[in-house]
Amino acid sequence: MSVTESQKKRIQELVTTLNCASEKYYAQDDEIMSNYEYDRLYDELTELEQSTGYILSNSPTVNVGYEAVDELPKERHDKPMLSLGKTKDRFELSGWLDGHEGLLSWKLDGLTVVLTYFDGKLAKAVTRGNGEIGEVITNNARTFINLPHSISYKGELVIRGEAVISYSDFEVINSGITDDTLKYKNPRNLCSGAVRQLDPSITAKRNVRFFAFSLVSAEGVDFHDRHEDEFVFLKDQGFDVVDYMKVTPETIADAVGDYEMRIASYDIPSDGLVLLLNEISYGLSLGMTAKFPRNAIAFKWTDETRDTVLRMIEWSASRTGLINPVAVFDPVELEGTTVSRASVHNVSIVRNLKLGIGDTIRVYKANMIIPQIAENLTCSDNLIIPDICPVCGDRTELKESEGTAYLYCTNPECPAKKLGAFTQFVSRDAMNIDGLSESTLEKFIGAGMIHTFDDLYHIDRFRDRIVNMEGFGVKSYDNLIKSVEISRKTELHRLLYAIGIENVGVATAKIICRYFGYDQSAIVHSTAEELSQIDGIGDVIATSVLDHFGDPRHLDEWNRLIGEVEYDIPTSDIQEQKLKDLSFVVTGSLFHYSNRNELKEVIESLGGKVTGSVTGKTECLINNDASSNSNKNVTARKLGVKVLTEDEFIAQYIDK
Repeated sequence: MSVTESQKKRIQELVTTLNCASEKYYAQDDEIMSNYEYDRLYDELTELEQSTGYILSNSPTVNVGYEAVDELPKERHDKPMLSLGKTKDRFELSGWLDGHEGLLSWKLDGLTVVLTYFDGKLAKAVTRGNGEIGEVITNNARTFINLPHSISYKGELVIRGEAVISYSDFEVINSGITDDTLKYKNPRNLCSGAVRQLDPSITAKRNVRFFAFSLVSAEGVDFHDRHEDEFVFLKDQGFDVVDYMKVTPETIADAVGDYEMRIASYDIPSDGLVLLLNEISYGLSLGMTAKFPRNAIAFKWTDETRDTVLRMIEWSASRTGLINPVAVFDPVELEGTTVSRASVHNVSIVRNLKLGIGDTIRVYKANMIIPQIAENLTCSDNLIIPDICPVCGDRTELKESEGTAYLYCTNPECPAKKLGAFTQFVSRDAMNIDGLSESTLEKFIGAGMIHTFDDLYHIDRFRDRIVNMEGFGVKSYDNLIKSVEISRKTELHRLLYAIGIENVGVATAKIICRYFGYDQSAIVHSTAEELSQIDGIGDVIATSVLDHFGDPRHLDEWNRLIGEVEYDIPTSDIQEQKLKDLSFVVTGSLFHYSNRNELKEVIESLGGKVTGSVTGKTECLINNDASSNSNKNVTARKLGVKVLTEDEFIAQYIDK
């Protein structure tokens, strides 16, 4: 086999494009192309590689998944987690079975997780990661709403499954986000972010569910050489198992049809089916390729597509100034419903699709649920990216972030920004002012009653106008004023979050406030060097804080707000600073504390600092497995840093 220069160039282009899409999808929970487009390019790459024999070392057909991110501890899987070969031809599945019995199940679209139970308790949970190394999310997994906390089997049990968020829960969560551009794109992205949180309390709010799809090991249990018996065993232990049915070569096509009819009303995201040989020993005897096991195959839905005409692009502005494109096209029937709109997500996708008004586009529903543009059949590429904001008419600006282009409004006084900003300011996690819905805020802004946040604390100047507004009255007004007054007594981190600094959420605001000892002046006048010392605060967040308070308008507004409120310093943060200027590293499982964050908060409340890596300045490494040969333990021994168990740490530093 040989490869021409044009084939080589195309292969290189495809590898770069697909790897970039995988990085965005798996590591950053972002999408720069549809699943439809990804599959099309992947198939093109596979055909080119097979016909030429030219395969790059970083080709997605060779490498599985994407590297785990750095925020969570990493761990190597005992057995590599390979992906599955796939087909879109249901009749091919009959020949694949080759006379054998199989189990057909949903291929769930969430985040794959490996669970280890020991002595009837969950001991460890690790994400799939890149198939060889995953992220340890044990404390987060304990918040999965359907996961048994204890099981009757007391040996070591290792299972694989999918962490998912149902469509109904996804809609509830998204309905609580008033800014459309800040809503989550799909349940898979939301689930991936929820499962990989540093703070398990955030995971707990997302209603994550776990469905087992594979039993890796269970010592001393006879499964009679049948995967079905493994599923029955897991059900008996209290696990939810992925919905499956037994099939033969004669029944497989009808079984696929049955799943196809059910997916429209199935509440758990699924992007296809999995066919597994039921006989364990026979499946294992087939071995595996470099990438795929031969005992199972994935069936991908052949997406129902419709061709339609693009009539317009709506540009929707948010409180951050981000302006997102939404395609509006002639209505078509897809998967039993009429659709006429699809999010295009960002300017890069608009450009890649070469969109133009009047183009014939092919649309489909991702996972038979979410409308997407699959491809542009005419590619006129005549769409003009607006140079003025659709809300305020001021100038727009294109910005690039990691190779993806986004459109922003440059007007700080844009009503869309104001409405979103005020909506966040009064929200429950911020100043928690009841009676100020988005529609009410919109009326107040439109009437010129509020321009800056501190105006809310003088809204009583407009009493007569408010009580005579539609939907208001004396009682509503009195309740509003009462809620405003109550909000004057707050916490500093709430106020810091409320003002809407880009990239600063509730958890980040708490970290910043604690680090600066709840000194608002120190926060406002902090330097890049100081912010970089805070564990968990990277360059992006530091820049956002500096840019915000570096704007005289924002600084003036903050100073006025400080004059309107009172905030208390948490009592846990004003006790003796016995760990002041000491640096600690925490790793491994904990027994006295529910998770590492809890221990971290204790250390920081006593003036100490928790970092992610061991250095010569580290006071000690806290690890209950002090004799292990983990990288942190080895580094600590080389540097002469103490390695203490929890009990030893408590005795030497907390109870002394």
